[in-house]
Amino acid sequence: MQPDSRLAIALAAILTLVALSAHADSPTPAYGGKTRNLAQLDNGMIVQGGDIETLDGYTSGFRLTAGFTPQNLPGLDLGAEFSYRESDDVPVDLADGQHVLDTTSLGGSLMAGVRFGPLGLYAKSGLAEWQGDPVGDNDRLREGSGIARVQGFGARLQWRRLVSRLELEKIDAPAMDHLNLMTASIHYPF
Repeated sequence: MQPDSRLAIALAAILTLVALSAHADSPTPAYGGKTRNLAQLDNGMIVQGGDIETLDGYTSGFRLTAGFTPQNLPGLDLGAEFSYRESDDVPVDLADGQHVLDTTSLGGSLMAGVRFGPLGLYAKSGLAEWQGDPVGDNDRLREGSGIARVQGFGARLQWRRLVSRLELEKIDAPAMDHLNLMTASIHYPF
């Protein structure tokens, strides 16, 4: 491929993104999903919340997100997320073998997203404090706890009322591997 053709492709991609971002008029932030809008303040801040429940049945909890779109940057979304998760009877592989723990985690992340028309891309980064309690009479394993880094990214595509989302979230602690989530959803409200 010639350098001139690479430049032409890059320029076409940039112009397409600029054209799409001019149509970023959806009031839902890039990181918004199936969560309920709990409040929309006069200053433009949107507070959303929803339950968390994994398909394997180990984990439940809730997530709250508060964010806004700067007035002079309509395609940029900034926010913060607070999450609480509780897991029961989780098999965990630690250095000294397999154990069963009940875990609790409390986390907070900062989020930023951009919208290009119907497509929204976002990333998040933060910290989670966790505590694990052994299940049963396992004297070898004491209570464990710590603080771990949370990172994630996702995409949201909205076409009229059809909303699809893909999100990957990772907590950087071996005892919390069961909280590493990859979620995908298609949502059509009627």
